[in-house]
Amino acid sequence: MRIAALYRHPVKGLSPERLDVASLEAGAHFPEDRIMALENGPSGFDPAAAEHLPKMRFLMLMRQERLARLETSFDSTSRRLTIRQGGAVVAEGAVDAEAGRAAIERFFETFCAEERRGPIRLLVAPPGFRFMDSRSGFVSILNAATIAEIGKALGRESLDPRRFRGNILIGDAPAFAENDWAGRILKVGSVELDILKRIDRCAATDVDPRLGRRDTRMVETLERLYGHHDCGVYARIRTGGMIRPGDTLTLVDQP
Repeated sequence: MRIAALYRHPVKGLSPERLDVASLEAGAHFPEDRIMALENGPSGFDPAAAEHLPKMRFLMLMRQERLARLETSFDSTSRRLTIRQGGAVVAEGAVDAEAGRAAIERFFETFCAEERRGPIRLLVAPPGFRFMDSRSGFVSILNAATIAEIGKALGRESLDPRRFRGNILIGDAPAFAENDWAGRILKVGSVELDILKRIDRCAATDVDPRLGRRDTRMVETLERLYGHHDCGVYARIRTGGMIRPGDTLTLVDQP
C-alpha cells in the first residue's frame, strides 16, 4: 500500500487543499484540518472552554451543497483565508483579525442568505481543538479502491474521493479492506496510526465536489449494496513524523 494523496480542510464544510507533505504529531489532529468553522446563528461555542458541537450548528455540505462551488485556500504563515468562486476572489482576510473575519462573514451572509439561522461567524479553533463531526476524527483515511468500487456500483466511470473529505487517500489496497482494520496499526516509516473505527457517512457525500450539486443518494446506496453506510476509517496518531504521497504503508497488529 502507498499514500496516493494528502488533504486538509482548513474550514469545516469548505474545499480541501492537496498537500505535498504533512507533519503529524502524536496525539494531535491532522495538521490544520477543520481549524475553522462558519457558525450559522448562535451555536454556544466558547473558545475558552471548547467542546464538541453538532455539525447542524454550522454551515455544512449536508445542508448547504452550494459551499462546494467555492475554492478555499489558507496561508499557514500569514493566517490569511481566501475564498474563490469560478476562479475569482470573492472574500479574503486574516482570520486572527476581527476585520479579516468580518470580510469573510459578509460574503457568507449573502452567499448562504436562504439558509441563515442568524448571524454567520467565522470561528477559529483554540489550540488542541478541531471542528470535527466525530470525537474520533483525529485523522481520516480513505481507500481509493473502495471509492472506485462504490463508483462502479453507481454506474460512474469515476467517483471523486474529495466528496468523502478524507486526509489520507491510500492506493494499492484491496477494496473494502479498511473495514477490518479497527484495532490495528498503520505504519508509514516511523509514523504509527492507531485505527479507531469506521467512518459512518452522511448526506454530505451526495454532493459533487466540483459542481456543488447533489447527484446521488450515497447513504441509501451504501445501505442497499453493503448493509452499512461506512467509507473510510478514523485513526489516532500514536507516533508522529513526516508523511508524503508515495510513502509505503504497512498494517501491523497492536503490540
